[in-house]
Amino acid sequence: MTGASTPRAGAEQLRSRIAAELERTRARTALLTDAVDETDLVRQHSPLMSPLVWDLAHVGNQEELWLVRDVGGREPVRRDIDDLYDAFKQPRRDRPSLPLLPPREARAYLRTVRDKVLDLLDRVAFTDRPLVADGFAFGMIVQHEQQHDETMLATHQLRAGPAVLHAPPPPEPRARAGGEVLVPAGEFTMGTDTDPWALDNERPAHRVHLPAYVIDAAPVTNGRYREFIADGGYDDPRWWSPAGWRHRREAGLSAPMHWRRDGDGWAYRRFGRWAPVRDDEPVVHVCYHEAQAFAAWAGKRLPTEAEWEKAARWDPATGRSRRYPWGDDDPTAEHANLGQRHLWPAPVGAYPAGASPLGVHQLIGDVWEWTSTTFRGHPGFTAFPYREYSEVFFGDDYQVLRGGSFGTDRAACRGTFRNWDYPIRRQIFSGFRCARDVRPEEAQP
Repeated sequence: MTGASTPRAGAEQLRSRIAAELERTRARTALLTDAVDETDLVRQHSPLMSPLVWDLAHVGNQEELWLVRDVGGREPVRRDIDDLYDAFKQPRRDRPSLPLLPPREARAYLRTVRDKVLDLLDRVAFTDRPLVADGFAFGMIVQHEQQHDETMLATHQLRAGPAVLHAPPPPEPRARAGGEVLVPAGEFTMGTDTDPWALDNERPAHRVHLPAYVIDAAPVTNGRYREFIADGGYDDPRWWSPAGWRHRREAGLSAPMHWRRDGDGWAYRRFGRWAPVRDDEPVVHVCYHEAQAFAAWAGKRLPTEAEWEKAARWDPATGRSRRYPWGDDDPTAEHANLGQRHLWPAPVGAYPAGASPLGVHQLIGDVWEWTSTTFRGHPGFTAFPYREYSEVFFGDDYQVLRGGSFGTDRAACRGTFRNWDYPIRRQIFSGFRCARDVRPEEAQP
């Protein structure tokens, strides 16, 4: 991370922006944790997830470690709890048995840490020190908390009991967004050197040449996925990789997570409420193996990560890579389904203002999209500010997901943002779109 010293006027604007982002993020954390009683806060709703109260204190502990202690150089608030909230030392399945801070004490801890951070923010100089330049450390903490907010939202989806979260439905379709889009051969810039809050695995910017390919104009919908189920897709090993077929059999997969038969159709449980599966919404809660099997059944494949990013960022008129499909401006409610504004994916065609110049829709928000790429660093990758954010996850165990979901905040989502998870995971808000190689007749001018 590099950055120039921030002039005084710019520094004050940056302070205001950081304070607003910290406040906005903490309000979301409060909404997710205040929505349930203390019994629900300390309960583990799935062995895949932490108790909500662990996430609550963990975001405060990370804020203390990086901002109060490292940036501020101040005395610890609670050094005694560092190990309890170290995600690498404490596997999720074991966290309920730890002597965690009770809800009231956890909330008090967060308030104390935040008071110290706001005091620090009034005094800090945004110098050339990489951790502080352009407010990076503060942006990293905002993104970290928002990522845990999405994790807590996924925990809410897994919890039993009556609905406690409420949001209006997403907008109805405003444009046709079906079919496929041809992406011509050529180079594009992948990654970034200029986004001040981009994380280490998004860096550095580098040129990538891709042959021409075809990508779906929208994520795969429930309707198309139901066709795969009806055609016996879950029962035919032809469509599955060996690892995928083994997992399908061991896990007993027969439909997306949270689906059940409903007469002649299907219903989907969304945060405590059952509703009929709507055919024009992107399918969600499918693992990588399911996405890969559908793509094979459809005569296609999953896009590589580079193919996804070129479709999302490349502007054919200028040859440059944009920050988002629609340009460089931050997302609004007109561009994408982000930030828990709604509690499920929007129908295909709901966000025409968010389409890319080539006409690819809903690349940002709605559902995280599985790619065929395993998680690695970009060429020239340098870990910053610590190896445990990205580098320790590099290898063949994790598949890359791109684009964010309806539960991803705008602060933690952009055209270069990279997510990763095990290929068997589907409690996350994951979907996909397909791609394919270009046929000879399609490549003719």
